[in-house]
Amino acid sequence: MPLILRITTVPISLHLLLKGQFHHMRNCGFEVVTMSADGKEVGDIIKDGVRHIAIPFTRKVTPFQDLKCLWRLILEIKKLRPDIVHTHTPKAGLLGMLASWICDVPVRMHTVAGLPLMESSGLKRKVLEISERVTYACAHKIYPNSFGLKKFIQDHFHVPDKKIKIIGKGSSNGIDTVFFDRSPQLEIRAREIRQQHKISLNDFVFSFVGRIVRDKGIVELIEAFQKVSEDFASLHPGKKAFLLLVGPFEHDLDPLPQHIYDCAMDDKHIILAGFQQDIRPWLIASDVFVFPSYREGFPNVVMQSSLLKVPCIVSDINGCNEIVQQNKTGVIVPSKDVGALVKAMKELVVDDVKRQNFGQLARDFVAANFKREIIWEELKKEYEATLKLKASKRRE
Repeated sequence: MPLILRITTVPISLHLLLKGQFHHMRNCGFEVVTMSADGKEVGDIIKDGVRHIAIPFTRKVTPFQDLKCLWRLILEIKKLRPDIVHTHTPKAGLLGMLASWICDVPVRMHTVAGLPLMESSGLKRKVLEISERVTYACAHKIYPNSFGLKKFIQDHFHVPDKKIKIIGKGSSNGIDTVFFDRSPQLEIRAREIRQQHKISLNDFVFSFVGRIVRDKGIVELIEAFQKVSEDFASLHPGKKAFLLLVGPFEHDLDPLPQHIYDCAMDDKHIILAGFQQDIRPWLIASDVFVFPSYREGFPNVVMQSSLLKVPCIVSDINGCNEIVQQNKTGVIVPSKDVGALVKAMKELVVDDVKRQNFGQLARDFVAANFKREIIWEELKKEYEATLKLKASKRRE
């Protein structure tokens, strides 16, 4: 039975971003072992029937700790002797691919689901570029999870065509079309959320789900919302606009400017929901989902919102512009453009029919193209084909 070792920096990536995939691969005849830093999600990962090994990765640049983790990885890989090592996230990719190369693992794969260097500059960007180059050099195959990301990697790192590939039509794991479907129970919970926050049926709600950080476009979102909110109140007396921000702040890694943070805390029409285990009712509680991120791989939350028939406004970046079809299933606006964001938000506020049409067509498109079983099957075929190719080359 071939052994696959899957490595991410933190366990939440294994649990949420690759959920269900390990169980599927086990059913297809693979043994799966996972690795990441320790965390509360490890218990959920083990429930999928896989063994988990904790390696103390950090998400920051920590050279001495990284060297310790590299040594641990080498020792664990030598013991496991996996047929395939498949890494995700920048830190796990760098250390996992390097350790696998040192240990001469037969198949070395790395999935790219976003590049922090896109929004970096100076010394930090150079360090991140070197890390990516080492990762790509050690890997046999590179799997960007969007076509825009593939083009960026080819343009900036000159990875040859035979080494880089998209699984299916994009995404790292696809989407659970059954779980992300409206139900009477979810509708009731959504109404309760609106009631809890004193949002009436006639009020208009925008939502955002993700980390509340600068890179996700929160500065532009809050500035745009305040302008839309002012106009909405004057045009619709007695009605209010609200913004649901669902997700955690990251004050240490990517803090918001102080004035934007103060606005988020002080504006009574901005609701800070924090991290939510189940985001479905929060999305359904909103009329429009807004995702003005600066960089992404293939954002799950845009697919999730689409499946729940909540129309999306997204920035024109890779991943987002592959999930949303302009003026057919949603609206795409230039990144970091507050004016364009305001215009799109106002457009969907006033056009009930357009919102309804966008929502239905968005669900149809995402369900047809990014269903998770499609991605799993394509990935399984990739594992099998790559193992077969490596075995034939070794016989030669």
